[in-house]
Amino acid sequence: MPTITLDKKDVFNLVGKQVPDDRLKDRISMLGTDLEKVDDFEITVEVFPNRPDLLSEEGFARALSSFIGVKTGLRKYDVKKSDLNVKIENSVEDVRPVIRCAVLKNVNLTDEAIKSLMQLQEKIHLTHGRKRKKVAIGVHDFDRVKFPLTYKAVKPNEVSFVPLGMEEEMNLSHILSRHPKGRDYAFCLEGLEKYPIIIDSKNDVVSFPPIINGIVTQVREETKNLFIDVTGTDVNAVTQALNILVASLSDRGAEIYSLNVSGVVSPDLSPRRMNIDLVYVNKLLGLNLNQKEFEELLSRMGLGYDEEVLIPAYRGDIIHPVDIVEAVAIAYGFENFNPEIPNLATIAEEDSFEKFKTKIANIFVGMGMIETNTYHITNKENINKKMNLELKCVELSNALTTDYNVLRSWIIPSLIDILKNNRNREFPQKIFEMGICFKENKDKETGVEEFTRLAVLISHTKANFTEIKQVLDYLFRALDLNYEIENTEHSSFIKGRVGRVIVNDKKLAYIGEISPEVITNWELEMPVAALELNLTELFSLIN
Repeated sequence: MPTITLDKKDVFNLVGKQVPDDRLKDRISMLGTDLEKVDDFEITVEVFPNRPDLLSEEGFARALSSFIGVKTGLRKYDVKKSDLNVKIENSVEDVRPVIRCAVLKNVNLTDEAIKSLMQLQEKIHLTHGRKRKKVAIGVHDFDRVKFPLTYKAVKPNEVSFVPLGMEEEMNLSHILSRHPKGRDYAFCLEGLEKYPIIIDSKNDVVSFPPIINGIVTQVREETKNLFIDVTGTDVNAVTQALNILVASLSDRGAEIYSLNVSGVVSPDLSPRRMNIDLVYVNKLLGLNLNQKEFEELLSRMGLGYDEEVLIPAYRGDIIHPVDIVEAVAIAYGFENFNPEIPNLATIAEEDSFEKFKTKIANIFVGMGMIETNTYHITNKENINKKMNLELKCVELSNALTTDYNVLRSWIIPSLIDILKNNRNREFPQKIFEMGICFKENKDKETGVEEFTRLAVLISHTKANFTEIKQVLDYLFRALDLNYEIENTEHSSFIKGRVGRVIVNDKKLAYIGEISPEVITNWELEMPVAALELNLTELFSLIN
């Protein structure tokens, strides 16, 4: 979780009220952040990853002001329409497809405002933006930008410009190899034949996202008006990042102007709506709130109500009614809930399947493997395209991002993603996971069947079928089970080096070496041997 250091005096100015240290410490701890320390000049807090809107003095003060009752309710932002245009060319579709923009005028760039803006930009890049790969922000002197702008992709040697921090023109390839920011973030463009750029009406390069801006639009001491571009791979993540920045600058008095970005009005700060039943809220919290009390608690969390709950455009953490229930609980105060002992006598016993899973985990830990725990939700590209498959997935009807739009049907893709994110770590890498997977089943009331699977991956220069089979042998000997392997084909594995594991005439697992094509799809460099087994069915056979 990111840790931020806030200017205490600046926060109080934005809140509009001085808060005694004892009350400040108490309220911050109850707001949903981890308080590190408060002294005469600074507030240091650890912000949860789902609240990037709190990563600045403005955002933190906004939330704190509502929570302590100084300025409650939904914040409204006036967005004025401009006649400025940004054109998106089709060439960026497979490169970095999303861009959203905003103009802010009469910005008061005090030392406090600049420091806050820089920290917010840095923290969003690091967390929400996945080190700029998913989201990257560019801040420019609006008066030096010549509209209309064009967002397009070009070959690395086609375009040259003077980047920030340099005095001579460099093409895009040279920037990636010679510029400090280019070397730091070149991985974001790894494997691409073309790179994204933003150019103005005079063909000057405004920005080379997600790497560096052009010097032509550099923000200076005399800058009063800003142009902000946010680019990335996911429209929701990009939009939220822009909304957070715009709201923060507006809280300091800046005027917001929208642009036409290839037919999309940007930014759009109108609140989202979500319907929720008060009976549902009371049932989950064990309370008896009336409508007025419910709306008052919402207002203390910066939310509004108009027949439905109104959610600010900068809040991306509220995606389900239960998130609203959590917000109500925070506003009500966890310290105000009365603990009750249930009027029920039971004899506790560990679930037999959980005991079985613990035994399995101990076996693998004993073999020197590391247990992982990944998300149940993923995306079609990871499940199918990168694995050379065409499985039917259980899709999420209300997915807010393309990164997480389906329920996983098997675990190996999730573990390969871990290998991808740890390519710079020491090898061999040996990991395993036991987790829930999903498939469609019309006989079930929900239409979805859940089952638990076990996956094991081994990756190093000589990982092969024999090594992963030795793992399977050890597991089944420990469980006192006999098994056999029959030849099969699976497009995620190398032909001739993949088998179907059978126990008591029941096909329970796939085992083999991951194909070079799949390894390339995941940008891996080492061979991978894998095993995936249906743990639910294995437990049924044993019992």
